[in-house]
This record gives sequence, C-alpha cells and structure tokens, in this order.
Amino acid sequence: MKKFTIQDALDYHAMGKPGKIEVIPTKPYRTQADLSLAYTPGVAEPCLLIEKNPDDAYRYTAKGNLVAVISNGTAVLGLGDIGPLAGKPVMEGKGLLFKVFADVDVFDIEVNEKDPARFIEVVKAIAPTFGGINLEDIKAPECFEIEDKLKALLDIPVFHDDQHGTAIISGAALLNALELTGKKIDQLKVVVNGAGAAAVSCIRLYISMGVDPAKVIMLDSKGVINKRRTDLNEIKKFFMADTNAETLEEAMVGADVFLGLSVGNVVTPKMVKSMAHDPIVFAMANPTPEIAYDVAVAAREDVIMATGRSDYPNQINNVLGFPFIFRGALDVRASTINEAMKIAAVKALADLAREPVPQYVVDAYDIDALMFGREYLIPKPVDRRLITRVAPAVARAAMETAVARKPITNWDEYLHQLDKRLGYDNQLLWNIRDRARKDPKRLVFADAMSPKALRAVQTIINEGLAFPVLLGEEQKIKTICEKNSIDIGKTPIINYRSDAEEERRLRFAKLLHEKRKRKGLNPDEALELLYNSNYFGMMMVETGEADAFLSGFNSKYSDTIRPALQIFGVKEQVKHIAGMYIVLTRKGPYFFADATVNQEITSEILVETALLLAAEVRKFNIEPRMAMLSYSNFGSVREGSPSIVREAVSELHQKYPELIVDGEIQANFAVNNKLRELKFPFTKLKDQTVNALIFPDLNSGNIAYKLMREIGEAEIVGPILMGIPKSVHVLQMESSEREIVDMAAIAVLDAQ
Repeated sequence: MKKFTIQDALDYHAMGKPGKIEVIPTKPYRTQADLSLAYTPGVAEPCLLIEKNPDDAYRYTAKGNLVAVISNGTAVLGLGDIGPLAGKPVMEGKGLLFKVFADVDVFDIEVNEKDPARFIEVVKAIAPTFGGINLEDIKAPECFEIEDKLKALLDIPVFHDDQHGTAIISGAALLNALELTGKKIDQLKVVVNGAGAAAVSCIRLYISMGVDPAKVIMLDSKGVINKRRTDLNEIKKFFMADTNAETLEEAMVGADVFLGLSVGNVVTPKMVKSMAHDPIVFAMANPTPEIAYDVAVAAREDVIMATGRSDYPNQINNVLGFPFIFRGALDVRASTINEAMKIAAVKALADLAREPVPQYVVDAYDIDALMFGREYLIPKPVDRRLITRVAPAVARAAMETAVARKPITNWDEYLHQLDKRLGYDNQLLWNIRDRARKDPKRLVFADAMSPKALRAVQTIINEGLAFPVLLGEEQKIKTICEKNSIDIGKTPIINYRSDAEEERRLRFAKLLHEKRKRKGLNPDEALELLYNSNYFGMMMVETGEADAFLSGFNSKYSDTIRPALQIFGVKEQVKHIAGMYIVLTRKGPYFFADATVNQEITSEILVETALLLAAEVRKFNIEPRMAMLSYSNFGSVREGSPSIVREAVSELHQKYPELIVDGEIQANFAVNNKLRELKFPFTKLKDQTVNALIFPDLNSGNIAYKLMREIGEAEIVGPILMGIPKSVHVLQMESSEREIVDMAAIAVLDAQ
C-alpha cells in the first residue's frame, strides 16, 4: 500500500487553503452590472418565480447539482465516535471525491446531535437547499431509522453510503464471481460476519438480487444470530437463522460466500478450506481483512477473493459507486434512490468489468494485462468509463420506476455531457503517477540540498514512483532530513565531487571528451565539467547507471539544457528541441509549446515542435488537436511572424496529413469552438476541441503559461523537455514539492 507519514497527512490538509474544498462563483461578477444581477435588484426575479413554482429552483439555483454530506461523527471510518468536528476532514474528503469523479458540488455539514429524532429534524429543515442528501458515518442502528424516516419525509434522494456503497460494489463483484463459477444466486449459502450498517445493507441488497434469506447466516460480536438468541434488536431479528451453528467456524462449513464487515484476522485457513467449491470470500475489514489475501489463496487455489485494500485484486471501493449514483439521480431529478436504481448500478459495474479494459487502465497498475476473471471482478477507480456507464444506468432505472421528474430524452447528448463534466480534475496526473508506479526507474536528482526537494523525494519513495539517486554531500543532506523530519530511507547519495568518486569522474570525463573533442573540448575541461552535478548526473544516464535525470530546482534552465544537448544531442529526424507545459484548466488539460527553449522561430522549428508535441501528448493517451497561434487569422496579415506560422502549417498539411493541426489562428478562435466554426468553418480543426497550442515564439508562450497559472488559476506541470533522446527534465526554479513529484513521474514515464 502507499506509505505516508503522519506529517504528510497533516501537511496535505493544511497546505495552501486549509481543507480540501471551496466555493467558486459560476457567473460573471466583475462589473456593477454583474453584481446587480447576482444580488440586488436582479436576484428578485428568480426569487419571485421560485415562490410561484418551487421546481424553478432547479433552473435558477445550484440546487440540482448540490449534495449535502451530513454526519454526526458517531461512526467515522475506523475511528468510531469522534464527534462531528473531528469528522469534518472525512466529510470534506467525500466532497472532493464527489467533485473529482462526477462533478457533483457538495456542502459538508457536521451536526452536533446524537438523538435520531432531533437529527432528522435538522436535516429536514435544511433539505430545501439541496438536490440530494448523502448521510455519512452515522452509527448503527440509528442510521437505519434516520435514513428510512428522511426518505419518507423528503422528495430528494437520501443515501447512507456506509450502508449502500459497500453493498452495491460488492454486489457487482458477487454477480461476476457467480458468472465465473456458474453458481446460482438463489442456491448460495452466505455467511455474513458483522451486523453493522454495511453488513445489513449488503445482505439486504443481495436478497433483493435473488439470495435466499433462509440460506443466510449472520454473526455479530456474540456469535451466530440464530433463533435461540434473545438479545436481538428489530434489525437483527430479521436475520435469525434456523441453524445449530454458534461460531464462525461452524457457520463456514459448506458456505459458498463469506462476507466480512467486521474485524481483521478472524477467518482461518481451516475455515476457508471447509467452504464449498469455488468459495467466494469478500473480506472487507480495513485495513486488516478478516483473512489476508495471500493466506486465503494459499488455503484454496479455487478461492475468489476481494478485500477493501488497494494492494490486492478486487478492491471493494465505494468511490466506484456513490459519485455516479448521485450523478444519475440528480440528472433526472429523482425523488429518491430506490432498490431498482441500486441494482442498476450493480449491473452496470458488473457489465463494465466484462468489457475489454482500456490501455490507460492497464498502464495504471503493475500488470501486463487486465481482463475479466478471478482477479478482476469489478472496474478500477481510474476507469474513465465509470461515469458514462453507472450514471446512465441509475438515471434509466429512476425513469423506469417513475421516480424521475426530468426524464432524459437524448441519451447520446447526455453521455457527451457526462464526458465533458470531468474536464477539471487530476485524472491525467493520477494516470501519469500510476503508470510510473508500474515500472519505476532510477532517477537522478541534481538538486537535493533543500527541504522542499527532499520532501518531494520522500513522497516519490513512499508512492513508489521512482528509485531516487541524490547528488550532493551526504552529511548535509542527512542533516536537512533530520532537522525537517524527512525520511528518505536508504536512498543512495553520491558526493560527485569527493575523492571517492574520482574513478567515476575520470571515466565520465573520458567519454565526454570523446563526444566533444571536435567541438573544442579538451580532456582537462571535460574533467572540470564533471564537478558540475548536471554533467555528472547526465553521464550516469548516458552510461546506463541511471535511467532518468531531473534538475533545475536550484539552477538556471539553460544550465541544464546545455549539457543535455552536449551529451545526448537530439532525437533522430529532428534538429531542434522544444519545451512543453501541461496546463490543467477547468475545461481540461491543455499542452503549451514552445514556452521554454526556442527564442528565434523558423518554420522548420515550428514543424518539428508540432511533431514533438504530438508524440509527447500521445504518451498520455490523449490524441493531440493542435492550433498554431498568431496575432492574425489565416492570412489576414501577410508579412512577419504570421507568414512563418502559415508556412509551417502548409508543410505539416502536406507531409503529415494525419495530424490534426491548423493555423495561423488567434488564441480566442483556437479555444472557442463556436466562435471558430462561425468564422472559419473550413479549418482542419472543424468539429475538434483544441487541446494543444503552439506559440509563435518563446516570448508569447512563456507569458501565456505564467498568466494561466497566476490569473487563470490553472495548475501547471512542466516544463517537459522534448527532443532529447534520453529522459532529461528541468524543473522551474520556483517549483513546489508537488510539481517536483509530478515531474519525477513524467521523467519515469519518459524513461519507460
């Protein structure tokens, strides 16, 4: 599993703006006219309409895309009753997941009330604000009463994810396990260890899917819930089994399915061996399952296993469900989330796992291939298809069961809108990091003498992104780590200037002189250069002693590019290098080139930049759609830099007709599809959404990306050096810890 320190977790929540979510205006507010419309007097008009017709709140306010994540903090994660305020970070985290995975806005609301009746009244009173209610971390049995009564009182979806999320995801895994084993759902003997909210909801859903309640044995902390028990509440009485079994070991004999939502290490190999053929074991206690994955597999070769952990196959992860379930419910303005909608989500998840897996999902995990089978029962959270499979299934079920008040009529358009919703998120960066983890490489850091850089190294190690190698003085680096509580483990530290490295310096100097002897470099000068960390680190890559190189944190950009060109040269078929930034915006990622390298532009350089950019963008599993920018549009200015851009575009169209690229074009027309197609319907960019921008010179590119970061509030990743045949990348001098980690992942991806 991903490792992190307590300080990592605290820093993540405290850095920048404290917390994980914020409220952002969605309408213009710059002018007096804007403010008059936003508030008084303009706001009165929608208020009056909503007074007459409450449904107009969905048209004129954010209600239709707003979910309340509400908790009283009585059953927080694995922490128990820690109270509403202490549970707030969890609720904010839920809000982040809603937004990132399904573009659902969230207000987290922590209620200081344990009495179910009073809690229900609080939620009922604030419900008009929201399009849906997500109840979270409320202990059993109160959670059942709270959810049931709120569903009866309110005309918006109410969903307790602790109950239903696990039920839905594990239900999908169960359907696919049955598909693999050929077992019939109505014939299953099911043993459930745990009688809390999640366990009760899971078995209720399984029963609605076809499991025979007479074949279910449930256990609580006191043993089997059977007809001899006299200490049962009304919820548990429903699950009283007609059995002589008293213990888990006795109940497991001959069982087809074990469902664990209890505590770790309560299931033994002997119990698994006593189960029926092809046993299905869902051990979902976290972080320690009821039985460890490797122990269960060792006990039975035919076992089908799922856990709540990310480091084993078949993780039962609620994020596969709740964002998309609410997305579908909100989009049809459902009055509830009913059993049919839950089962629709179950079937959609199960069906998706049976489809061919996209390469970007395979790349995100340490596997060569991924296909439906015992180790792939349910989709992975990084699968971008989830929103377009689960949300429509839920929406359709709402319509079929007459709880949808705004039916969808154009399903193709709806699917398109769902895809567009995921524009601003970290999916691209997650994908890059996941692919780096699949095959981490030896990554040399030329600048590792600062707390920020060393914290980044610690994160890189903990996330398994790379095997760092640090250049610098060992004692100084260890002192910095000690003073700042940074743990880099046994990461190699090379004092490249020390006597101990003399033999390597001499060897590198000989190779460097051989490369540059006809470029005016003599042996003594070559040896002197090896006292520079950039030259030393790059020679490690050149000789195969490392795979990738990262520098620039404490040095000029040009001081890194120069040795890269001297040692590695440029890739075949190009004469120039270029730089690219990934600009993450609310409309999705854009790729800016060249904003770092070439001061003087020729048509040849622009052509090569376009080719390099296209190849680089495709590394991220994105098809490049490129616009060559200018201050003119398609010949409106005949001389100067526009003519250079025009010449480059002409060559690209002739020699590389498969590339989606056009220009010269002004920036607003490039990124505004409607504006462009109104004025210039003839372009090769017709019906395309541009995602890559090529600037006419270094000046404009550099200015643009920095403005996007500071004014546009975009997240910037880069610069990414293009055209060097080895993985060499240069950081900005002002790079944050996160930017260093992102660039390290990109360097590893490049080395792969």
